[in-house]
Amino acid sequence: MKILVCITHVPDTTSKIQFTDSNTKFDKTGVQFIIGPYDDYALARAVELKEQLGASLTVLNVGEAETEPTLRKALAIGADDAIRINAFPKDSLFVANQIAGIAKSNGYDLILMGRESIDFNGGMVHGMVGEMLGIPSVSPVMKLEIEGENVKMAREIEGGKEYLEAKLPLIAGCQEPIAEWKIPNMRGIMSARTKPLQVIEPTVDGANTKVTSYQLPPAKGSVKLVDKDNVAELVRLLKNEAKVL
Repeated sequence: MKILVCITHVPDTTSKIQFTDSNTKFDKTGVQFIIGPYDDYALARAVELKEQLGASLTVLNVGEAETEPTLRKALAIGADDAIRINAFPKDSLFVANQIAGIAKSNGYDLILMGRESIDFNGGMVHGMVGEMLGIPSVSPVMKLEIEGENVKMAREIEGGKEYLEAKLPLIAGCQEPIAEWKIPNMRGIMSARTKPLQVIEPTVDGANTKVTSYQLPPAKGSVKLVDKDNVAELVRLLKNEAKVL
């Protein structure tokens, strides 16, 4: 079995976000980057499946040279080899095209990725890749088990869970609690230095969308304290100021 895990290179969730060039570019100054948290769940489950089934595990990222430390971390966690598509991830369709091109060339049985990246939160890539490859795509997957060519999954839906079965090949967008995040040990970190990392030029160029500007959310307002016995005032504030009633 061949497993491909697609990971994103995103700012740490504690990073202070700023923009430059009239709010058209993300300011990377002083920002630490990590594997996308949802991608981390996908990678953790893939490592478990690799150990259970004797599968090969490849990680892929669409990004420039600065993303290679993120790929090396994925190798330290348990991936066998890595592929970096040498291009800035311009938009979801551009990224999906790159992933689909690699998948067509290598014939992966299972493609895992996070349900969405935490920078743009698009949640579209897995569905696009599935359409391009003509195979099922399921998201958000909370549980995934493989029995032969059959895949049993649990998916989160509004108000509950949905249980599905499909056959390989398959794409899954993952989220917690599909697996627990894995921390690389010293042996993994050392071995990651010599594992193959292949750099491939993009199969298509350009993007169908363009960012015109970014905008930070409004600053949080001051906190108002209401006496526990003053229910009328609490209701007034919730209705007239918070506008949640």
